[in-house]
Amino acid sequence: MTRADGSPIRVLLVDDEQSLAQLVSVALSYEGWRVTTASEGNEAIRRFRAERPDVVVLDIMLPDIDGLRVLHRMRELGRHTPTLFLTAKDSVDDRILGLAAGGDDYMTKPFSLEELVIRLRGLLRRVIDEPPAGGELLTVGDLSLDEATYEVRRGDRAIALTATEFELLRYFMKNAEHVLSRAQILDNVWNYDFAGRTSIVDLYVSYLRKKIDFGRPSMLHTIRGVGYALRAAS
Repeated sequence: MTRADGSPIRVLLVDDEQSLAQLVSVALSYEGWRVTTASEGNEAIRRFRAERPDVVVLDIMLPDIDGLRVLHRMRELGRHTPTLFLTAKDSVDDRILGLAAGGDDYMTKPFSLEELVIRLRGLLRRVIDEPPAGGELLTVGDLSLDEATYEVRRGDRAIALTATEFELLRYFMKNAEHVLSRAQILDNVWNYDFAGRTSIVDLYVSYLRKKIDFGRPSMLHTIRGVGYALRAAS
């Protein structure tokens, strides 16, 4: 996998555990990617400005400022770079904070290097793949999504989505009325398939539901024991 111009993928790795950062750097270098490391939040922001990475691997716990504030500063620079959070805390609160801050995925330490590479490949496909020529306007009931402009509307209300929320909604809209399992969603939106690790789907569906169903009849439905379905509001 390379950038559109054939040059190496640029990864910014932010973690203050030197041994872990070295292992991850080696693994990503084997992929042919160019890895820049930072051990502190402020250093990460400086390197983000200078390197303009294609993807960021960001530890939540850093010695100066936490990863959530780092991501916020990166977003203020006007670019939505796919970001995977690393966390030593296997807690729902920690994961929710990271994803609510705009992260696209998370992994809990310790983790498999092979799995990390697979997840990063999934995130990178969103920035490397060319958008559909001309873009398609998807509509389900009063909900619309423009693939060319990345605009989403429910009736006359514009809806701001993160990159992952947009991909998730696009998948739902292309499969409107169909019941989609968590495994299907994970495989098609995040581009990886690890049995039993589908909690990220539930988190993102909850965020998406709050945005598209706010103040209006529900469109995103939970099918107990199966998955989710997007249906035009009756």
